[in-house]
Amino acid sequence: MRNKFWSAFLISLIAFSAIFGIIGHYVLNQDTVISTGGDESDKEKAEEIEKKGEILFLLMGVDDQYGVGGVEKIKEMEEDENGYKKTNLRTDTMILCKFSYETGEITMLSIPRDSRVNIRGRGSEERINHAHSYGGPNLAVKTVKDFLGIDLEYYVTIDYRAVKEIVDAIGGVDIDVPRRMYYRDPADNPPLLIDIQPGQQTLDGDKSLEYLRFRSYPEGDLGRVEAQQLFLKEFIKQTLRPKNITKLPKMINTYFNYVDTNIPITAALKGIPTINDISIDNVEMARLQGETPTINGLSYFIPYEEETKQMIEEMFGNFVLGR
Repeated sequence: MRNKFWSAFLISLIAFSAIFGIIGHYVLNQDTVISTGGDESDKEKAEEIEKKGEILFLLMGVDDQYGVGGVEKIKEMEEDENGYKKTNLRTDTMILCKFSYETGEITMLSIPRDSRVNIRGRGSEERINHAHSYGGPNLAVKTVKDFLGIDLEYYVTIDYRAVKEIVDAIGGVDIDVPRRMYYRDPADNPPLLIDIQPGQQTLDGDKSLEYLRFRSYPEGDLGRVEAQQLFLKEFIKQTLRPKNITKLPKMINTYFNYVDTNIPITAALKGIPTINDISIDNVEMARLQGETPTINGLSYFIPYEEETKQMIEEMFGNFVLGR
């Protein structure tokens, strides 16, 4: 039972940190009293989630490459009258995630950062990763909701520094790098150098960030999405190795430092009864399919409309608006 819990917690930390990250803190710190009552709004949301048996949320990765504060700073920002935070920090990764409380299954759909969408309050279509910069996680959630026609209100934001710290804690990630990754920008602040040879190797925290930051793929942003999914699968699998159980306390600290979410604790704690059902085999990953045209000198991703509707219906049917 205990080993299964640890495995479940580690999956959650990486793939849907908010839900079981809170549970992990609660269970592993028995001397800490956590009120699970919440306010009336949280109770109502938890009841809605329990009725559906599933929770849908947007997993976002932000890269504080320039050291402006990242998730730690975002959590301290005040919201405006619309609930927005002007973060000036674009999302580097966006994944729509669904967790089933009944089966323990996790469904993840990658959204290319260059997707051309309408962002509320803006005059023209822009790349979807701009939404977080203009209005923080709440505007990013509303943008994905409008883009895919789904009932979405929850988010989990993870700072890339969390990936670096966890990778170093587990001794690196073994991965078969599919191609040479080289990119140099001396004008960047600080100067950026990505240099990874192809082939099987162990990436430490810094090299893992280089791998995730690399963008020069022949397929454009779609190539980057595939590379990130490959890394995530290996990351999860290797973090679950028995030898890494002793690293759990450091991972919990990393979670609290570099993760932000609006998922109510009452909803998170309802996942405890199904924690034994969670398995790496229950993780389904996919990405949107579409075209990558150049418009006004900028490259965009535009999904195939019918294929996207069918994919959203099949993967997230209970959350499709207008059903």
